[in-house]
Amino acid sequence: LEADVEFGHFRDMVFNQYKTQALISLAVILLMALLLIPYARRILREEDQMTQSIVEQNRVIELKNRDITDSINYARKIQEALLPHTEQIQEALPNSFVYYKPRDIVSGDFYWFKEIDGKILLSAVDCTGHGVPGALMSMIGFSKLNAISHKKNSDPGYILEKLDEGVREALSSKRYNQESKDGMDMALCAFDLKNKKVQYSGAFRPLIKINGENLEETKGNRYPIGGGSSYIKDGFTTHEFDINKGDCFYMFSDGFPDQFGGPKDKKFMNKKFKALLQEIQSLPPKEQIIRLDTELENWRGETEQVDDILVIGVCF
Repeated sequence: LEADVEFGHFRDMVFNQYKTQALISLAVILLMALLLIPYARRILREEDQMTQSIVEQNRVIELKNRDITDSINYARKIQEALLPHTEQIQEALPNSFVYYKPRDIVSGDFYWFKEIDGKILLSAVDCTGHGVPGALMSMIGFSKLNAISHKKNSDPGYILEKLDEGVREALSSKRYNQESKDGMDMALCAFDLKNKKVQYSGAFRPLIKINGENLEETKGNRYPIGGGSSYIKDGFTTHEFDINKGDCFYMFSDGFPDQFGGPKDKKFMNKKFKALLQEIQSLPPKEQIIRLDTELENWRGETEQVDDILVIGVCF
């Protein structure tokens, strides 16, 4: 092959061209770097400030959450201190139990116990809401029940009527001209061990009586304690039953029957719950609590507890 230009000269020419282009590119890169470095520094500085701000906000949120949790934990101690000791209940009613399982730290469900004129009063109460709002309602209900008990009238219907008046008065807001629809559902029993009688009155919550294969459900009045003026109330009915050997009486909130779970993530339901009570009625009180808790945990599985849970049982 013959070339018009010697190869060495051609090589030098190409090298010079590449060198010129490389120098131009390097100059452009340096110029861009000089222009972008301040911008990049500003972005990094802003990101660093944002990161520090997020860390500080997270620290503040963590401290506030800790303060709130500590306050609620302290509120739980107060609420538990006000609840009657289960030992007192079992001393008066030896074959009894209380299964109490709040959804949150504090509970909207509570149980109440009092001895008046030789009768043993025991109640399961389910207040509007759960957590802190429910706990505040429970404090209102608990204090009102204690105030009513000083009147020495052990009739459950009378106590529910007076409690309804007290709760409506406590929740009335004349300042803002508003009516509260908050209230509570409950079942209240008065056990007369001397005469082997039990009186019951309820606001939406029933009383279940089981003896062997026989199960009787007595429903309460179809309106709550409080609840505003949307309900037409004509007093609370007192029902009376004889106490026979082998009788078991159960009061409960709606937390257990309303718990979601199972293979189809549905409610436990009242029918299944009553069948469970009938199944465990002959067991000692501690074993009944264990069976209730085991059944609940197996049913809900990974599903969160949806409400406060309260079950009270008294057997003879």
